[in-house]
Amino acid sequence: MPVRPLPSRAARARSRSRLRVPAVLAVCVAALFPGVAGAAPAEPHDGRRLRQQIEEFVHSPGGPPGVIAVLRRDGVSRVVRAGVADLETRRAPRVDDHMRIASTAKAFNAAVVLALVDRGALGLDDRLRDRLPRLPAAWGDVTLRQLLNHTSGLPDYSEDPEFLEILTADPRHRFDSRRLLDFVAGEPLRFRPGSRYRYSNSDNIAAALMAEAATGTRYERLLRDLVYRPLGLRHTSLPQGYRLPDPYLHGYDVTPPPPEDVSEVLSASAVWASGGIVSTPADMTRFVRGYTGGALFGRAVTREQRRWREGASEPAGPGRNTAGLGIFRYATRCGAVLGHTGNFPGYTQLVAATPDGRRSLTFSVTTQINETLAPDRLARLRAIQEDFVCALLRTA
Repeated sequence: MPVRPLPSRAARARSRSRLRVPAVLAVCVAALFPGVAGAAPAEPHDGRRLRQQIEEFVHSPGGPPGVIAVLRRDGVSRVVRAGVADLETRRAPRVDDHMRIASTAKAFNAAVVLALVDRGALGLDDRLRDRLPRLPAAWGDVTLRQLLNHTSGLPDYSEDPEFLEILTADPRHRFDSRRLLDFVAGEPLRFRPGSRYRYSNSDNIAAALMAEAATGTRYERLLRDLVYRPLGLRHTSLPQGYRLPDPYLHGYDVTPPPPEDVSEVLSASAVWASGGIVSTPADMTRFVRGYTGGALFGRAVTREQRRWREGASEPAGPGRNTAGLGIFRYATRCGAVLGHTGNFPGYTQLVAATPDGRRSLTFSVTTQINETLAPDRLARLRAIQEDFVCALLRTA
């Protein structure tokens, strides 16, 4: 998603809740059906090679303070980590560390909405005018399907100058998350719905509001009842404030040095259903396996979810990206996995799994990396992620 600069360290000295230039608002503000192909023989020192890659990444100029990856297959999890979870204590990252999951929260959003579609409470062709008549009439023909595959044309509230001005002045400002679209309510659609792909944070806000309207239930409870409980996610939540529960994986702004802890610099209310969820590597592993493996909705909905079109996640994931409904297909040299990426000040995330959910990868980095901030580091990160996907898909 688009990124915007936030204030400098000098400005933050006057108000401790500031980020420095060029740290950004990618706050989410700012994939999949083919089976595993081209499986290669296992490499005897595969684990050491993966560890070496992320160690080198951590110690490279502008590298993240910490990386933790969880590969799970055949009922066994392997944790590969480098660097530290906290530069002050120097402790290693752990699978039970909380973290901001950034735009991978959009997959949770799709999980809720598609579960409701599966139950008949919503339809993929339901329109905004029918479910959310308070929204601008000019947006009325946008469908739930178009929100989920980012072809709606809705203007992105996270790019709105007034929204950015408020966030820049007070990054911990508590927004009314259900009124975030008001920032762009006076704007027309960017294009005819369904005609183009354009990643927008507004899409997931609107989808969450449609879920609430259809059920009369708050989105946070829908997450709990339709996602957290069925998948056994005990350390996942959607807060409104800026605090992270202990223990947590500290996120850093690393450019320019020295690294600065930005873990709690932004209010989650600014991104809500688009990127505000807090989770752990262990819970994210459970989530992506269930989400891609059919635990939350049936085959008919899954077929609709996996109708691919051109489009990449933000930041782009490993290999060639194509977009479905709240999910992306990452076609690597070793085969395809399905999942989502995300980035937020202090964090970059990838969750992915095979289409049956039996093999999965959760890959968390403790700094923000995207095409706008660090294109070279993003290219390197994607190459490393592809090697991890290949290790995941290899036949033992």
